[in-house]
Amino acid sequence: MSLSRRALLSSAGAAVAVGALAPSPASARPRTADPIRQIALQGAVNVRDLGGRRTVDGGRVRHGLVFRGDHLGKLTDADLVVLGGLGLARAVDFRIPLEVASDGADRLPAGVTAVSRPITDDGLYGRLQAAIGSRDPVRQEQMLGGGRAAAFMSGVYRTFVTDAANREAFGRTLRELAAPGSGPVLHHCTSGKDRTGWTSWLVLRLVGVPERLATEDYLASNAFRAAHDARVREGLRQAGLMQDPGLIVPLQEVRTEYLDAALAEVRAGYGSLYRYVTAGLGLDLRTLAGLRERLVG
Repeated sequence: MSLSRRALLSSAGAAVAVGALAPSPASARPRTADPIRQIALQGAVNVRDLGGRRTVDGGRVRHGLVFRGDHLGKLTDADLVVLGGLGLARAVDFRIPLEVASDGADRLPAGVTAVSRPITDDGLYGRLQAAIGSRDPVRQEQMLGGGRAAAFMSGVYRTFVTDAANREAFGRTLRELAAPGSGPVLHHCTSGKDRTGWTSWLVLRLVGVPERLATEDYLASNAFRAAHDARVREGLRQAGLMQDPGLIVPLQEVRTEYLDAALAEVRAGYGSLYRYVTAGLGLDLRTLAGLRERLVG
């Protein structure tokens, strides 16, 4: 772990409050990654169970309680049968209205409560639409080339920490996950990698999953989305919308530099991850203990 990451976990009460946020001795760490349980669907590619990860004290995140995913607007009838088998109580949609209007509202099995909880993408979706819609390779290079797309993504992640409305949405989501008897939940955004990725990383860290394993889960979106994203790029090229569709790769991927941007903002604004989740997200010790009690077996 880098020195900057260690600083995030320096609060004296953090390990007690959130179940061993501090790094574990090397001998206590799992030597191999736990397999990620994907929910195979026809209309979404990045839906998976957050369970299965081991914690620093030998526990394991329970399967079947928290799911993460990309947007659910294109699900087939067969997909609804699969989701229906998960016993979901609710699906929390982090997309902004522009995304919902473009991709469609969630298709959900009967009995699943749809919760709209927009978290700003800092203009990412609109920026991408504007760049592609221009059909102008010069403008596209000016908007996305030369490291600008990656820098924009880092800025999006910083708003997860700095934007008050975003913090309220993340905090409410975590409090709901900690509530006894609240039922299985799926949280998602458009690609299931950024807003959903930050939420999922926080959940895993707060229940005591080592940082390395939480980050592996975060980065796994690249593997689950690779084929789909490549088809999107090829479609843009064939349609004549982009001469260089590789410009959007930084927007399609997750990268450790994006996660690091959020964590640097945590350090700058709060000093530690513990202070971010308590002072920033409004989680008290009872909630943090409840999150671990409910999700770890």
